[in-house]
Amino acid sequence: MTATGSTPAAADWPPTAPIRTARLVLRPSEARDRPGFVELFSSPEVGARIGGARPRAEVEAAMPEVPARRPGALVAELDGEMIGLVTLEARDPTRPDQVRPEAGGSELGYLFLPGAWGRGYAAEACAAALDRFAAARPGERVVLCTRVDNAPALRLAQKLGFTELERFEAYGAEQWFGVR
Repeated sequence: MTATGSTPAAADWPPTAPIRTARLVLRPSEARDRPGFVELFSSPEVGARIGGARPRAEVEAAMPEVPARRPGALVAELDGEMIGLVTLEARDPTRPDQVRPEAGGSELGYLFLPGAWGRGYAAEACAAALDRFAAARPGERVVLCTRVDNAPALRLAQKLGFTELERFEAYGAEQWFGVR
């Protein structure tokens, strides 16, 4: 079942067609999303949750014409505007902070613009992505990692059905690692 209550004709991951929820569309990124991505990755508010914002000029220079164009990366769109990013993709086993490689093969991540915070968009988008993923890959576990001091992210992880496996130090902060 998708977040809108219908079963996709052919469940696939990554999805080849947009995922529609009550308020959002999840889709691959397009060139028109570039300004939103620059804002997202240079935002001091977002940076405080992920270990630091990057200077806007640096983000502008490094951002490709079509950002985050890879399998499992989906733009969260509201009323035609990019408000965030949801990723559900294979974990990199060579990542330096990789913990519990046996916990799951895919990892959920998300970032939303500060103007979208507190309205349930992240929960709606992540739930829809997880529903589609579960339909395409029944039984495959998904992991999520967030900073322990990010209380809203911890609440969302629990709401989405993630349970804590362990905590560890990375990026100068204690991290929470869970599985679903």
